[in-house]
Amino acid sequence: MPASATAVRTSSGSISCRRSRGRPAVAEAARRPPTVLAVDGGNSKTDVALVDDSGRLLAAVRGPTTSHQAVGLERGLATLGRLLDEAAQRAGLPPGQRPMADLGVFCLAGADFPSDLRVLRFGLGRAGLASSNLVFNDGFAGLRAGSSRKWGVAVIMGRGVNVAGVAPDGRTYIHAPGDPTSGDWGGGGEVGTRALAAAVRARDGRAPRTALERLVPAYFGLTRPLDVTREIYQGRIGERRLDELAPMVFEAAGAGDAVARGIVDWLADEAVLLARSAIRHLRLARLELDVVLSGGIFRTMDSSFHERVRGGILRFAPQATVLPLKAPPVVGAALLGLDRREPPNREEAEKRLRAELTYERLFGSILAA
Repeated sequence: MPASATAVRTSSGSISCRRSRGRPAVAEAARRPPTVLAVDGGNSKTDVALVDDSGRLLAAVRGPTTSHQAVGLERGLATLGRLLDEAAQRAGLPPGQRPMADLGVFCLAGADFPSDLRVLRFGLGRAGLASSNLVFNDGFAGLRAGSSRKWGVAVIMGRGVNVAGVAPDGRTYIHAPGDPTSGDWGGGGEVGTRALAAAVRARDGRAPRTALERLVPAYFGLTRPLDVTREIYQGRIGERRLDELAPMVFEAAGAGDAVARGIVDWLADEAVLLARSAIRHLRLARLELDVVLSGGIFRTMDSSFHERVRGGILRFAPQATVLPLKAPPVVGAALLGLDRREPPNREEAEKRLRAELTYERLFGSILAA
């Protein structure tokens, strides 16, 4: 963490960054108010950052999801406002000040269809968090955070899946809605569902035996795989908790379990298909491009998984560079804001922002895990 920043866990459970040495934060903020409010709003969390035109990070906060699809528009906006006020306080700005920044860049899960964008733009405009707003699907934050080219493809695999792409001429592509109803399979939820199904089927003799028969129920403090199914059916275990099984599946695959390895290989193949679809639609297959792998699934250390993804992409786009995302996607939201504002010393501002807004230096080891 830079000498001027400290990670702080707040009473609300969010994690923030505040300036701790040097000039008083209030005086600094008065001289250089935030010009970009950057938001990366995923299905499981929301990151908010305040940045000036030099790329200097004033404050950042992580909180719960604000997705309008998950919690509703009004509740999502209220949570976003509270997170912004918390960031403002850390930056030495008066909480409740509206607008808080010149430009708001909101990269949001669920910003899939034109109708979603209209609803979100209207709601954000009414909230007045920034003087003007840009709204994107959250996949574009991952792409910009992972690549300095400003174009390319990002495959997102977290709780769900998506793919976002930008061509050199500015054409864009995303999958919508990025769930099984559109044939988009993968992500932590689907991995967990497949793990439970494999365990149940193995236990009753319909499928090959697997360590998942023991590991899946044990994770929930139960004895048999079907016990987990019953608890979900009766509402005592939330179905969304199946996301939590994804690391276990990778561990079992690494230990040599053939069934778990089959799930991991299937997941890698789905990532390749997502990348290929965007590359084909944007006609990028013959170009040198970055393919950014964003989301919790890609933080696995399973080398076979990463090799399978990389090899599959390179067979279709041989000049591609496959890049697991190292930076928080909110970096991409902030950079999209700086791209739009075009401040002096633009390249230096990007370098500074990337150096300051990192998992390790900002949010600490808890969020980097």
